[in-house]
Amino acid sequence: MKILLTLIAFAIFNFSSAQVTISDDGLHFLTGAAISSGTYALVYSKTKNKKKAFWYSLGLSTLAGLSKEIYDGYIISGKFDASEAIATSLGGLTASYSFNIFTGKRRKKKKTEEAIAALRL
Repeated sequence: MKILLTLIAFAIFNFSSAQVTISDDGLHFLTGAAISSGTYALVYSKTKNKKKAFWYSLGLSTLAGLSKEIYDGYIISGKFDASEAIATSLGGLTASYSFNIFTGKRRKKKKTEEAIAALRL
């Protein structure tokens, strides 16, 4: 069900004609995804908790996007660009959600196989 909803959401966003993407926003999206995927992998490997890994990775990518825009907006140029902060957060959300869907599948299968093997003995 999660995969179906994800595919439908991607299809809606792909065919939307109201989207205007700038190359810099694309870089912010990729940076948010990179930060989020690295954080998710690190937190999940340490804790084995999908919820904690999801929220930490999403939070860190959002924090990185907001802090970069605050630095640019109020210290360097005097212009806060909300679209770049949103792009970084959406990149983080995309990576976190993708990792959340596909993480932990093997472990459940392995536990099921071990339980079946234990019942056979």
